[in-house]
Amino acid sequence: MYYLKSSASFDSAHFLSGYKGKCANIHGHHWVIEVQAAGEKLIADGTKKGMLMDFGDLKKAVRKIADSFDHALIYESGSLKEKTLQAMNEEGFRLIEVDFRPTAENFARHFYGLLKDCGIPVRSVAVYETPKNCAFYEED
Repeated sequence: MYYLKSSASFDSAHFLSGYKGKCANIHGHHWVIEVQAAGEKLIADGTKKGMLMDFGDLKKAVRKIADSFDHALIYESGSLKEKTLQAMNEEGFRLIEVDFRPTAENFARHFYGLLKDCGIPVRSVAVYETPKNCAFYEED
């Protein structure tokens, strides 16, 4: 089995609606996405001969996800009042609504799906909230 690994990072804020603790408040992270691609066979011919895939393609896919979440407030659908959303939009804040609780675990699964949909032979995705704390997702 061959493995490739690439990572990218982004800065954003989130909060955990209904959580009993500090994370119920809006706070930010320097998130790091670490992706591992895997495959049993290398490309047999052409310009990518001897590669599982082009590192440039993997880096571009991971960077695209990171860039799409950078410098935004990420919130779960239904967790903010309409008045709050309206005021934040009027102020020009960048808001990203997701249909899941924005935890590292759920981000790892979400990013895995986005990469898989792009044709990346993704094996696992790790999402770091801090340098020492991360969540992994991989399918069986």
